[in-house]
Amino acid sequence: MAAPIIKSKQAQKEVNGIPTEVVCTEFSNYIFVVLTQYGKIGTLISVTPDSRSNDISTPSFSTKVLLGKDEPMTHVCAKNLGMFVSQEAGSRPVLLGLALKDSSIDAVKQIKEIIKSCQVW
Repeated sequence: MAAPIIKSKQAQKEVNGIPTEVVCTEFSNYIFVVLTQYGKIGTLISVTPDSRSNDISTPSFSTKVLLGKDEPMTHVCAKNLGMFVSQEAGSRPVLLGLALKDSSIDAVKQIKEIIKSCQVW
């Protein structure tokens, strides 16, 4: 049997009592991650490593809302989760779909663990 053209994994787990779904999909140029507690894709954010960073030990990342709510907390959450995914995936850019009811520090830590279980890179 041939390998699938697009690799994708998903998981569902409760985060602070809220059902949370994670879907990770690998494309040739991006990692696409959907994190939802509403059952929909939500806000789409591009998280890309910044090549202008002078300090290699502390990479910087840029976030850009492509579709949805462009709010400061969206960028904070996207940068935190997107950096985690990108660094795990060899500094590849990440397209993030965020629809979270709970974006507390504790929830984000739990979501990172779910993402680890869905790695496709």
